[in-house]
Amino acid sequence: MKRLRQSGYAVGAAALIATSLWPLLYAIGSSLKSRDALFDPRLWPEHPTLVHYAGLFRDQPFGQNLLNSLLVSGGVVALSLVLALMAAWALGRVNFRGRGVLLTMILSTSMFPQVAVLAGMFELVRTLGLYDRLGALVLADLLLTLPFTTWVLVTFMRQLPKELEEAAAMDGIGVLTLVFRIFLPLLWPAVAATGLLAFIAAWNEFLFALSFTLSTEQRTVPVAIALISAPSKYELPWGALMAASVIVTLPLVALVLLFQRLIVSGLTQGAVK
Repeated sequence: MKRLRQSGYAVGAAALIATSLWPLLYAIGSSLKSRDALFDPRLWPEHPTLVHYAGLFRDQPFGQNLLNSLLVSGGVVALSLVLALMAAWALGRVNFRGRGVLLTMILSTSMFPQVAVLAGMFELVRTLGLYDRLGALVLADLLLTLPFTTWVLVTFMRQLPKELEEAAAMDGIGVLTLVFRIFLPLLWPAVAATGLLAFIAAWNEFLFALSFTLSTEQRTVPVAIALISAPSKYELPWGALMAASVIVTLPLVALVLLFQRLIVSGLTQGAVK
């Protein structure tokens, strides 16, 4: 029975890994096929080519679009974590009336669909003069990332020993030093996990990026991929789409592999004492 159970676990793990990796492997194989071989059923092409990758950077400013996505996602993560850490300290360590209601309201804001707030966000972006600028996307994406980063960090902030805060108060340490010099190293696994989730959300965001940018140079990669066109209207740019998908996906895979230990630690920290 023990060997049978182990064999079942191995088969299930292999099936899960194959199911998870198949879309990425298919995209990589399709991106390396020539236009004539795109409908070849074989996973790996007989004669691999990088023509679709070269065409992405030759026919459109895809490099600039990648840089835009990196700047927007990095800015969103930085602002989300700084604001969420301060909010988590106030909501998790300070007792005041209405704290539970405020936490519920923060969480409820993340439940609204993007379409419901699109008109209001557009008016705010236009009033601030940020239309067709990357700052508009940073501001809009905060609406998606700030609620859940605050909620998650509040949970971890509450679990820190109260003696640390009392000792810091006796030494005359201010709030900013307490949060960023004392609490932050203890919260690093949780910060890494929530930061990565915020980065993925901002990196893949499409609706706000499509609505608040107009010029090609200000677009992020999701919008750039959606607007890839074929030389002929009777042709689907499958190879270019797969090449762009691979380029966009690999950085996220690399980040997950790089921070996987911190992610697991951050998501499971506090489950047991």
